[in-house]
Amino acid sequence: MDIKATHTILADETVSVSELKKSPSQYFTDHAIAVLSNNRPTGYVIGAAAYEAMVAMLRQINQTETFQGEFCPAAEEMRKITNKGMALLEKASEQDLEKLGSFSE
Repeated sequence: MDIKATHTILADETVSVSELKKSPSQYFTDHAIAVLSNNRPTGYVIGAAAYEAMVAMLRQINQTETFQGEFCPAAEEMRKITNKGMALLEKASEQDLEKLGSFSE
């Protein structure tokens, strides 16, 4: 009896290692993409902006004693959130941007 293990994939999209090798830059997006080898997840790829947002969120968690909620939007929802955030940043004044910068120090 051959029992196959199941593997949790923490992404809405997947790509094989061989496909990733052909054109890696197209997979650096605003959401995580699972990289599969032999139909098992071996890693994840994300774009720089998404990675930076995750690092900022982790820093916030480490700086506060409590953190409420679980944020796990689907890929399409993450795209909408990212686009809205980028649009808001583009409209922000210099003063607003300086205030944002003071939060990361």
